[in-house]
Amino acid sequence: MIRDTGPVQPGRISRPVVGVDISRGSWVAVRLDADGRFDGAALAPTIAGIVADLGRDAALIGIDVPIGLSDTGVRAADLAARAALPGRAASVFLTPVRAALLEPDHAAATRISREVTGAGISRQAHGLRHKILDVDDFAPRSPVPLVEIHPELSFRRLGTAVIPVVVPGSKRSWSGIRQRIRLLAAAGIDIGEDIGDAGRECGPDDVLDAAAVAWSARRVLAGTADRFPADGADPGTSGQAVIFA
Repeated sequence: MIRDTGPVQPGRISRPVVGVDISRGSWVAVRLDADGRFDGAALAPTIAGIVADLGRDAALIGIDVPIGLSDTGVRAADLAARAALPGRAASVFLTPVRAALLEPDHAAATRISREVTGAGISRQAHGLRHKILDVDDFAPRSPVPLVEIHPELSFRRLGTAVIPVVVPGSKRSWSGIRQRIRLLAAAGIDIGEDIGDAGRECGPDDVLDAAAVAWSARRVLAGTADRFPADGADPGTSGQAVIFA
């Protein structure tokens, strides 16, 4: 999946994890300590910068960006994740094929995508190409295992842990933000008011998404995470792309 370091061994969590999301052209990260408590946030222009800042001693880093690009068509992981989010499937964009991502011009990338997959590429997806390629380039040499996690799936799973079950509203709405804060707090993740540059320069939804990704990263370590597709490879091994939650 990333590099041949062997599978991530599930079991007792004794080291921190980090969750990462894209925010306004940068990366925002939230770190949870070995007990799952908030342990800091950071902002960096590259994924290597995030690892250097918060991830040196981490057991695992979860990232809300595609890991494992396809050369030939739509990723099964994206389709499976979409199917698990009724009413919000569009929050999981279909990852463009590698050749389309390597093309800086959107019109040219769209032509490539149509030739390979039969469908074009949205401006939103193409606009994320630099971040997707940043991870694609860094992953094989990362000193810490990286896994792909989608925060909407994470929050959906968090919502099933409370009674009554909460399906959070739009992450950009006031009610949606409040619901997400409450779900994270119920999981023991309390993000303070002053979290440095991440709190001043990032959208609140991106910080909350990074925290949810970190929560799911702990589930990956514990061996309890959902995976999409369900028969996807274990984290830290080579094979098809897998999204965890």
